[in-house]
Order: sequence, then structure tokens, then C-alpha cells
Amino acid sequence: MELILVVIGFIVLVVVIRLLAGSLDGGRIESYVKENGWELIDRSWDPLGPGWFGEKDSRIYQVVYKDRQGNVHRAHVKTSMLSGVYFTNDEIVQRAPAPEGGRGESLAEENARLKARIKELEDGRG
Repeated sequence: MELILVVIGFIVLVVVIRLLAGSLDGGRIESYVKENGWELIDRSWDPLGPGWFGEKDSRIYQVVYKDRQGNVHRAHVKTSMLSGVYFTNDEIVQRAPAPEGGRGESLAEENARLKARIKELEDGRG
């Protein structure tokens, strides 16, 4: 009977420590995102995310955030009390819409248009 209580007590202690660590991780990740001027959309624990093998201290999360330009990113974050916050596998999953009044053209199209305009000005037509 005493052994069962010790095992149950140990399990409860592990769960409480994990919940506390998750809460602290969440605050650390949210602070990092806000310091960079981004907006955190979602955060979820991903224990088997990239870099999990051999990791003892850090916990891995998958985050979705919006950057200053409005692009939506998905990334993995590794964090712990002592190591800080590290983003990996950061990718843009949704581009921001073109700004109001913008032409909505790609950089290559804009480059070609501007080269043509420069040519016009050099030829004295503009």
C-alpha cells in the first residue's frame, strides 16, 4: 500500500513540475516574440520536434506567429530555464497581402519595370 502511494505521489509531482515548466516556457516564448515586434498566434508542445533526440533540459514547441510585415510563420522553438529561446525550421506559411495602393508585382517584375523606366529617362523620353 505504501509503495502505491509513493508511486502515485511521484507521478503527481512529475505532472506538477511539467505543468509549471510549461507555464514558464510559455511566458518566455511570448516575451521573446513580443520583444521582436511579432504577434504570437499559437503555441503547442511538440516533444518529438526537431532536435529532441539527446535533449535533456530543453522543451520543444511549435509556434505560429505574425511578423512585422504581416507574414505568418510556423517554427519550432527550443527553450529551457537556462538556455533561452531558440527558433528553428522557421518558414513563412502565409505571405502578407500587398500594401494598399501597391502594384502587387513580384520583385523581378518591379525590377524589370524600373529598368525600363531608367532606359526611358536615359534616352530623354521621360
